[in-house]
Amino acid sequence: MEKLFDINEKGYSVRCKLFYDKDIHSIDKVVIATHGFGGFKDNKSVEKFAERIDTKYKGFGVITFDWPCHGQDARKKLLISECQTYLQLVIDYAREHLKAQALYNYSVSFGGFNTLKYIADHGNPFDRIALRSTSVKLYEIMSSTISEDDHKKLSKGKEVLAGRDRKMKISKEFLESLKTIDDEIAAFDYIDYAESILMIHGTLDDSVPIENAKEFSEKNIIELVEVEKADHRFSDPKRMDFAIQKIIDFFAPHNN
Repeated sequence: MEKLFDINEKGYSVRCKLFYDKDIHSIDKVVIATHGFGGFKDNKSVEKFAERIDTKYKGFGVITFDWPCHGQDARKKLLISECQTYLQLVIDYAREHLKAQALYNYSVSFGGFNTLKYIADHGNPFDRIALRSTSVKLYEIMSSTISEDDHKKLSKGKEVLAGRDRKMKISKEFLESLKTIDDEIAAFDYIDYAESILMIHGTLDDSVPIENAKEFSEKNIIELVEVEKADHRFSDPKRMDFAIQKIIDFFAPHNN
């Protein structure tokens, strides 16, 4: 089953989708699934994940939502502070409205970056976390994708457009905030949460080098599953299926 809804709080409207099996009142475990930069909540990989975890285990609900400036979100200028607010609002909804007894996080790329930022600032609210193709050096990655002309515009205080299907405004301040957060994530000690975190990364990731994931996982003693010949989006269905199964097994209720 699917339910579309908005979380309207604090002047924000977070566009969400909830997947669940038959009875919404039977949900006692919630997975918050976050998409990558330029993505949106209505993506097939989350839908497939939700269908499979609902089939295997009882009581799971999966919430996915549009980050600011993504999908159907109304905002035009991307700010990490607002991404953090959206994530907090979804966490609060899972706890207060769905009465989640257990909370999980499945994040991809930019979503993983925001999850790690949230943990560094607030501690870890999740029983288990799965990070796929996660950006841990986002400033470096974003800077390399911006054209020389756009870098010149940014240096002059102008905004430029970024993104794939939907363009969003970013500023020099936005890029500088990424650099600061990268440093915060690198400095933060995630070791206390290491047993509850699983990282999955493709060896052929052309957006987020697997070396970044290796460095981060080794420093924090986090399990990293390297998927041979998988790209950033895990576009090969067999490799995506493998990643989804790994995450479902990691989220098994008896593991918590």
